[in-house]
Amino acid sequence: MPQTPRILQPLRCIWPAAATLGEGTLWSPREQALYWVDILQHRLHRFDPTSEARTTWDFDEEITAVAERASAPGLIVTLRRGFALFDPAEPATPARYLYQPPQEVAGNRFNDGKCDARGRFWGGTMDAGAKEPLGALYRYDPDGQCTRHEEGFPVTNGPTWSLDGRTLFFNDTARGRVFAYDFDMNAGRLSNRREWHQFAREEGHPDGMTTDAAGRLWIAHWGGACVTCHAPEDAREIFRIDLPTRHVTNCAFGGPDLRTLFITSATSGLTPAQREAEPLAGGLFAIGLDVAGLESPRFAG
Repeated sequence: MPQTPRILQPLRCIWPAAATLGEGTLWSPREQALYWVDILQHRLHRFDPTSEARTTWDFDEEITAVAERASAPGLIVTLRRGFALFDPAEPATPARYLYQPPQEVAGNRFNDGKCDARGRFWGGTMDAGAKEPLGALYRYDPDGQCTRHEEGFPVTNGPTWSLDGRTLFFNDTARGRVFAYDFDMNAGRLSNRREWHQFAREEGHPDGMTTDAAGRLWIAHWGGACVTCHAPEDAREIFRIDLPTRHVTNCAFGGPDLRTLFITSATSGLTPAQREAEPLAGGLFAIGLDVAGLESPRFAG
């Protein structure tokens, strides 16, 4: 049984960006830097922990999730309407769409996403108003095929996988639910959906999440001012990181030893009084832990 995580370096705000909707955390092992996005401000950010250098790229529309490419430089990203390529080393070249699902509702946009261990990109869509159950989960393959797997979500977040790759976890954020699916890694198929965890109303809503090297899930709480760590077998909470702002949006392990948890947050939805009371809202945070994360799989295309 893995021990309860311990804090090695206290939580600190490493970029007080005041992001409207910080999201999309991705640690780049080859660059030793963290990518993250501000969805509603149409920005991609990069933070170098060694030099503390900060770089920002502006887009013409929402950029919502990021993964590195395995076969070429640059990134695969989700923009408002679908999957696209962007190379930060060539900022003058606009992002190039690869695929836009034709069945998506006009008012929807893409949200969170990640690659599985075979290099397929899984991205979810959501109702722009975060109310109607119009969102879906897609799998985009390196050969350009795109498959719609699940639908009926006001807001989608995640996914992340179990340590053995046989379970996919996915957040139905607006309803406060985390689902687990049996995952066929060879075929990239989902089956046997079940509710893995239901958030209590006072704890906020499950937002972005990641898996550590012991197989535990770390989940950001929108409206709950924290990140919690959960046992994979029964979802019991075993550790909590409190944040100085309520809308906590995503998290990813990074650093040379993957023992720094990077956490994003948002100012969206805060009243003027709440903004004043939470001056670090929308910031990028980091905390050192005695547990390691997993290297993010790259897109195989």
